[in-house]
Amino acid sequence: MKIVIIGGTGLIGSQVANRLKNEHEIVIASPNTGVNTLTGEGLEEALRNAQVVVDVSNSPSFEDGPVMNFFKTSNENLLPAEKKAGVRHHIALSVVGTDRLQESGYFRAKQVQENLIKESGIPYTIVHATQFFEFAGGILAMSTTDGKAKLSNALIQPMASMDVAAFVSKVATEAPVNKVLEIGGPQQFRIDEWISDYITSTEKAVTIETDILAPYSGAILEKNTLTPDNPVFSGTIGYAEWIAKPENKR
Repeated sequence: MKIVIIGGTGLIGSQVANRLKNEHEIVIASPNTGVNTLTGEGLEEALRNAQVVVDVSNSPSFEDGPVMNFFKTSNENLLPAEKKAGVRHHIALSVVGTDRLQESGYFRAKQVQENLIKESGIPYTIVHATQFFEFAGGILAMSTTDGKAKLSNALIQPMASMDVAAFVSKVATEAPVNKVLEIGGPQQFRIDEWISDYITSTEKAVTIETDILAPYSGAILEKNTLTPDNPVFSGTIGYAEWIAKPENKR
């Protein structure tokens, strides 16, 4: 089976490619490999005779205008090209809570992406994953000013990118379900407590101030905004196990 991975050089895409490459024909599609969904460059050739497309791409900018342009334009180019090529299954990686985070420009853009997929006529599976362990540092950075991080005490159920890639790889070899599937990590944390653990493990000089109104990517959180309602898969790698590895203490 020919599987095209949009964003195939990234964190998730590269792992999905490695998992599937021994049993399937894999095309790694990214600007670095001559395939650009924003311009349409290389799409027709990459999609020729493809049965499955896995879209794990992400915007290089999270600012409102550029991120909307990325997800809207990319999918307006990609989905018609897939339909023309006869693709039988489109898989997209999105985020748990997308529909509850519409105050955020990033999540408004992700919702547009999901709507375009559902309206495309191509059989699909949308995977809603919770936040990755690997992004704890990014959450800390975007929440910190002058050595103090303001963080919500809402719940989060983060997971290892390895578990995300394993699930996406499995979905890529199965029939489309034409709905959203939610996945999450094995354990829930309060966001402020999770990032506090990260600070301790990485010995960063940052203090945390808990604030129920602290925004997350521009949106105010309710208690369960970022946790899955009906997860079909819970990750097998716990955060304590993951952060104990030296390569993750960055």
